[in-house]
Amino acid sequence: MRLPEPRGPLSEALFRDLAGGTLSPATIGAGARAGNGHASALTDEDLQISLAVCYELHYRGFEGVSEDWEWDPALIGLRSDLERRHLAALRETVGPIPASEESVDRQLAALIAADDGPSLSSFMAKEGTLEQWREYLTLRSVYHLKEGDPHTFAIPRLSGRAKAAMVEIQADEYGGGSPQRMHSELFAGLMRDLELDATYGALWNQAPAAAFASVNTMSLFGLHRRWRGAALGHLTAVEMTSSEPSRRYSAGLRRLGFDARVTVFYDEHVEADAVHEQIASVDMCGSLVTEEPDLLPDVLFGAACSLAMDGVAARHLLGAWESGRSALRGERRLAA
Repeated sequence: MRLPEPRGPLSEALFRDLAGGTLSPATIGAGARAGNGHASALTDEDLQISLAVCYELHYRGFEGVSEDWEWDPALIGLRSDLERRHLAALRETVGPIPASEESVDRQLAALIAADDGPSLSSFMAKEGTLEQWREYLTLRSVYHLKEGDPHTFAIPRLSGRAKAAMVEIQADEYGGGSPQRMHSELFAGLMRDLELDATYGALWNQAPAAAFASVNTMSLFGLHRRWRGAALGHLTAVEMTSSEPSRRYSAGLRRLGFDARVTVFYDEHVEADAVHEQIASVDMCGSLVTEEPDLLPDVLFGAACSLAMDGVAARHLLGAWESGRSALRGERRLAA
């Protein structure tokens, strides 16, 4: 994929340097200033696209950008500055999360039950128009076209039952060895059915900061051993909150006249995530906390971040639509 369009002074300088081969002092200075304004780092377009590009060097990279950048010390330093602001915004958003003596799965269930974020899936099931569906899929494509990958980084950081449980979950994300059943491929098929360009990264320029903030949170947790507990908590929250919303998303597509060939992505999640819920909360997180009790707060923090980022995305989309405007940046690209 190509480097996306810059969204501010940091990304403009950073993308120029990545293509040129040298990180300039001006870019490092811009990184030190990014996200210091009044806007939350989670909705800062310049910060989030810059952080996403730094992380993407660990995934598939960019045309014309040397692979040597992946572990460049200066770039890692700049990324660390952005990560600190991103983490501070996450902590401010989720607030304190008290832990108890109850089992991990019960604490996670209570955390999810207490979430009062808007239900985007209910809106899409009952009211979402075809154009709103296309905007929603554009936003979600930033994650779903690499579905599974951010969390998978955490597997080598685990051992024992927690590791085996995570492998079991992630194997399903990758289609159990069948390329056409990979969740990322099922989502790409859904995009094509709704006349969207499903090429990896093709819609990055249209996706808002909320889309990147969500994936950046996963990448941060997955790429840092320090945050392995948060990575597992985040994944568990995804699995525990996916089945019923997926049923509603599927219903919304059927309301618009689409059949099972189109809804297969969501139908797959209705079944798979209902099974994954217990594996993730009991076998994966429960085993991790049994081995490393000090990671319980991180597990709960990761789960809370998952819920919070869903809320950020839902409020962005619903807020734009309620005001009668597009939730995307610029013009959306349709498939040829």
